[in-house]
Amino acid sequence: LNFIPAGGLLAELDLLRVELAGAVAHVQLHRPGKRNAISDKMLKQLQTAFINLPAGVRAAVLSGAGKHFCAGLDLSSLSESTVAEGVLHSRMWQGVMDTLQFGRFPIVSALHGAVVGGGLEIASSTHIRVAETSTYYGLPEGQRGIFVGGGGSARVPRLVGVACMTDMMLCGRVLDAQEGLQRGFSQYLVGEGEGFAKACELAQRIAANAPLSVFAITQALPRIADMPQSEGLFVESLMAAIAQGDEDEWRQVMGVNLDANRMLLKSCHPLLKVAPNGGRVVVIGSKNVAAPGRGAAAYSAAKAGLTQLA
Repeated sequence: LNFIPAGGLLAELDLLRVELAGAVAHVQLHRPGKRNAISDKMLKQLQTAFINLPAGVRAAVLSGAGKHFCAGLDLSSLSESTVAEGVLHSRMWQGVMDTLQFGRFPIVSALHGAVVGGGLEIASSTHIRVAETSTYYGLPEGQRGIFVGGGGSARVPRLVGVACMTDMMLCGRVLDAQEGLQRGFSQYLVGEGEGFAKACELAQRIAANAPLSVFAITQALPRIADMPQSEGLFVESLMAAIAQGDEDEWRQVMGVNLDANRMLLKSCHPLLKVAPNGGRVVVIGSKNVAAPGRGAAAYSAAKAGLTQLA
């Protein structure tokens, strides 16, 4: 990917570096001298960046400058506060993490070095995590007399379990990259210096997916997982029907122009013949595979053959 620096408001975020390459954005935490420790200013800039990325962005890579992804909270920024102020401060952090997890597009994080405290909360809010072999994970809040406040208590146990998080917080246990992969902190483990390239590769793959399917995966799937089974299955049925039945979705899966994809449809099944008909797709088949119709109807006719494209 050939990234170019973003302009306008995104260029004014001095604690980040924001770059664009077509449908993929790259947002980098940029306090290398502080191991990318999180201040309120950085956190607010992170939210600003992801809210204001161009409409054409379909996936993003999140990385950290220097030798570490993020070493957590900048302790020098801590100050005395009332209980009410502490609650509001935590809610602000949680709002930023929600912006990452439930934003317009998936985020692939490229992890290396320290992924600690608030840095782990940020990583846990991303959808795909690629770790280099230098990566290590920690939650030192118990040793510092504080508690997670950026959504970690809700997200981290969903990745590694309550028992593991308790061990990390109470005993200061640190997980290395291999154990992080095994437990679920990352989905990919690559060699040193290879994380960003792998994250970009995955982001490109995500950006090429059908938008409505991506929306269902990032927005509906985590919510369904929190529902009782019967409610979750009902929402699953709704999302499946929406994703399968939307003609724009069909156009995205099969290509920009239905008429221009006769050969693609034909390749789905050796018995199918496809002909354009005034903006409609008519599927003409032998041996009782005929099925005329628009978008989703053509999809249904070729569904068995479409599995060959995976």
